[in-house]
Amino acid sequence: MQFGIFTVGDVTTDPTTGSTPTEAARIRATVAIARKVEEAGLDVFATGEHHNPPFVPSSPTTLLGYIAGQTERIILSTSTTLITTNDPVKIAEDFSVLQHLSGGRTDVMLGRGNTGPVYPWFGQDIRNAVPLTVEHYGLLRRLWREEVVDWQGKLRTSLQGFTLAPRPLDNVPPFVWHASIRTPEVAELAAYFGDGFFANHIFWPTSHTQAMVELYRRRFEHYGHGSPEQAIVGLGGQVFMRRNSQDAVNEFRPYFDNAPVYGHGPSLEDFTALTPLTVGSPAQVVERTLGFRDYAGDYQRQLFLMDHAGLPLKTVLEQLDLLGEEVVPVLRKEFAVGRPADVPAAPTHASLLRARTADTVDEGPQSDSEDNPEAR
Repeated sequence: MQFGIFTVGDVTTDPTTGSTPTEAARIRATVAIARKVEEAGLDVFATGEHHNPPFVPSSPTTLLGYIAGQTERIILSTSTTLITTNDPVKIAEDFSVLQHLSGGRTDVMLGRGNTGPVYPWFGQDIRNAVPLTVEHYGLLRRLWREEVVDWQGKLRTSLQGFTLAPRPLDNVPPFVWHASIRTPEVAELAAYFGDGFFANHIFWPTSHTQAMVELYRRRFEHYGHGSPEQAIVGLGGQVFMRRNSQDAVNEFRPYFDNAPVYGHGPSLEDFTALTPLTVGSPAQVVERTLGFRDYAGDYQRQLFLMDHAGLPLKTVLEQLDLLGEEVVPVLRKEFAVGRPADVPAAPTHASLLRARTADTVDEGPQSDSEDNPEAR
């Protein structure tokens, strides 16, 4: 399994001090967190994409390209690249460049985005969110896989004789995860192409996440990519730790109560009972995270959200120390127990290159009708 951190890049006032970081400070802090992810022995750093205050990661590949130059081992990913409002050509170009800069330590997590005003800022309509997702991704796949692309769709101007530059590193496109909180069409799209499905279940009860993952696994098998157990699944989660669980609760409570997303809503106790948020000791985080397998099955990637709600950088780095020293080593060991041999490891550039060399990679259908699930 891969373990790592994802950030949403919010700029939030610390409720305990009244201090609000500048945008520059928040971006620098994000870089420091990514470096700490590598130092702590984790596998993945992922950043979201937002184009509205109070968030700063409006250009994820710029940020990840900078981080690539300061790290050597970790996979650099997005925790959402907006497949709806970004142009597929630009996504293809940006991630090809990032692949080359990072030596292949790159994958991409695609999502629709749920902030309505962002769509018209980029010339789109949120009512077309699902059709845009399907059409844009169909084009993106071809741009990474075909030397010359002739393409015509309904929601974007056509392409004639287009060649992507640079081509993907080693002619191996970045591995794609499709991320969703609540949209079954996204799970269907991931299953159709045999891509990964990331259930960012930080706000929803386990029953909802279980239903989404089971849908993806069933459809993955339906489209002939393997058994349901061989589907590629990632999960999100939120944690806050101190060695003493009550210390963790007392310290995190003001941040939770004033968080921009869930603050002034359910109590901390209710939220931790109903969602994967875990506030407590490292042992409690281990126990709760291992429980994800009970309803998601054996999966490939676990990312934690740890730097939100105004938490100071020093506190976040302390969280990463606990995660790297006391949580992830135990999770690696325990998740390996009883893991069937046919459950695949999380894809990497190296594993995809080996598969391509062995001529076992399914490049997927190429015709317009087959490349569009809505046409089936």
